[in-house]
Amino acid sequence: MSFASVNPATGDALEEYPAHSTDELDARLDRAVAGFETNRDRSLAERARRLERTADLLEERADRYGALMTREMGKPVDQAEAEAEKCAWVCRYYAEHGADFLADEPVETDAQTSYVAYEPLGPVLAVMPWNFPFWQLFRFGAPALMAGNTVLLKHAPNVPGCALAIEELLDDAGFVDQELQALLIDEDAVADVLADRRVRAATLTGSVGAGKAVAQQAAAQVKPTVLELGGSDPFIVCADADLEAAASVGCTARMQNNGQSCIAAKRFIVEAPVANDFTERFIEKVEALTIGDPQDPLTDIGPMARKDLRSEVHDQVERAIGEGALAAAGGHTIDREGFYYAPTVLTDVQPGTVAFEEEIFGPVASVVVADDAEHALTLANDTRFGLGGSIFTEDREKGERMARGLEAGCAFVNEMTKSDPRLPFGGIKDSGYGRELSRHGIREFVNAKTVWVE
Repeated sequence: MSFASVNPATGDALEEYPAHSTDELDARLDRAVAGFETNRDRSLAERARRLERTADLLEERADRYGALMTREMGKPVDQAEAEAEKCAWVCRYYAEHGADFLADEPVETDAQTSYVAYEPLGPVLAVMPWNFPFWQLFRFGAPALMAGNTVLLKHAPNVPGCALAIEELLDDAGFVDQELQALLIDEDAVADVLADRRVRAATLTGSVGAGKAVAQQAAAQVKPTVLELGGSDPFIVCADADLEAAASVGCTARMQNNGQSCIAAKRFIVEAPVANDFTERFIEKVEALTIGDPQDPLTDIGPMARKDLRSEVHDQVERAIGEGALAAAGGHTIDREGFYYAPTVLTDVQPGTVAFEEEIFGPVASVVVADDAEHALTLANDTRFGLGGSIFTEDREKGERMARGLEAGCAFVNEMTKSDPRLPFGGIKDSGYGRELSRHGIREFVNAKTVWVE
């Protein structure tokens, strides 16, 4: 068995990587335990130094890693290089703040001394997706390594080059005891790895189905998990919003990464008095996007990552049109080599239909008309997902009130949904549980141990 990477801009095969044998997988699990014994005994200052070095290398090699991401999954190269630089940011953030987040917390009790100590759990299995092949790993991996854990990276099968590049990067940065190792294994092998006593916990970013499977497998082994799953994020446009700003930000929020992002704005819920005006502005900006070779810095929209993913998105669009939606822009594949799909805007979308209920993981926006702001919030919450959302309004007090009423892990007023190392990131409902980033993220895979001394 092997893993092949394919250039989604051309459909051409790039490289083929042999899968790890049973013996090699076993050896890597052993090394993960040995690396944990080393990393847990390192001082926080030394872990921080290694993360700082990792950040340095990410910045020095941003063009190399950006080109790799672009080749393997089609991300526009400027966005790919920015992803590498964002990974450097999260490494520096935990290098600077990790020691404070992990410091013992004294607690006044009847004891002479009592406190909470935060200690690492051990090897953590990370099942990662292809859409942000570096960032998704580092937003978990930087705090996990800073806490003293080790990482076993089971990456998506279409980005094996990225997985091995990350492993090499950490080794070059000084994590020489293989504190992070890539596992080139099939999805079917994940359950066995998770069941292995050497693995202490797991995290997954991916589909709802994959998350449920990993959660069930981990629960059977009484192992903690963090899940970041799908999203159908609302982008609410109130009648008093700056429509030009909302349309511009909304276009980026939906179409970045070729429309392939869990936290992309997917359902544009617009108050009726401004629905036509906003939609016209939004369509104009979507149709102005430059579609082309993702290696060209002038390209806004590249190909989708795989042919089957494009087919799935097109099927959803066709079903949506069959249910009464109108393709006001796009709605079709693009006749050129590679896996391109036209940036699409669906209007006349109603609750209960495909374009409202399902996550469309591609460059497709659904426009829904609401009677008023209260109705818009009701529509926004009428979903099984709860990852993030945005509200655009000139009334800051109303925007904050609506943000607090949004059933999601994060809410942004007059800004697109995004992740930031300084703030917790994660979802509720079918979008998962647990948090990454900030103080909350580094404490997901530690033992909050009570210590009582007389």
